[in-house]
Amino acid sequence: MTETAAAVAGTLVRRDGVALWRQIGQALEAEITAGALPPGTRLPTEAALSARFAVNRHTIRRAMEELEARGLVRIEQGRGSFVAEDVVDYRLGPRTRFSENIRRDNRAPEGRIIRVAEVDADTTIAEALRIRRGRPVILVERLALADGRPVVLGTHHFPAPRFAKLPALLAADASITSAMAACGVPDYRRQLTRITARLPTPEEADLLHQARSRPVLVTEAVNVDPAGAVVDVTFGRYPAGRVQLVVES
Repeated sequence: MTETAAAVAGTLVRRDGVALWRQIGQALEAEITAGALPPGTRLPTEAALSARFAVNRHTIRRAMEELEARGLVRIEQGRGSFVAEDVVDYRLGPRTRFSENIRRDNRAPEGRIIRVAEVDADTTIAEALRIRRGRPVILVERLALADGRPVVLGTHHFPAPRFAKLPALLAADASITSAMAACGVPDYRRQLTRITARLPTPEEADLLHQARSRPVLVTEAVNVDPAGAVVDVTFGRYPAGRVQLVVES
């Protein structure tokens, strides 16, 4: 029996040369490759895997971290570990619409409003919206999902006088595009997008269901109406292991 076959059977070859955590990773990888653990499957808990392989949880954790680093599994804070699914292609272009984007990928879109508040524009937001610093801004934080999985956490900023009805509209329907149309902006286009990457905050990792050690892709988008007036400045955070940004002209 080979080392991998032995590990799949739940036994480990305890000898020099191949670490126990690596053997466990090879066993789980073999099960994923063979289809015994299909994409999206929730993996057994650390306690269950510890019992199966007769090792401590630290060894299991090391194996899972390696599988996550290779993109074979995803670890969601507070929910467990799952076999990685196909990466979502999220297209960024002059007319980016979340629901259209996700449906093009044959997935079901969903939006959840996390927070709506009126705040004073700081220097960065004021410059982007082309308003004076300290002017009122409607801040909307929205979590967007594809097939029930979080794919982007967006923080939107709208000039308050023009979008005063936005909070009430979003309370009834989480579609930002529909709410903007009801505020007199039936169409808008993306004028500018900046893309960077960083580690998530604890809150971002929790909402995006990902490990805090995994990076997020960050976009800064400026949207304008047909007359060229800035109507929205949005910062989006995407789980890098689950979403691939595709820039279209």
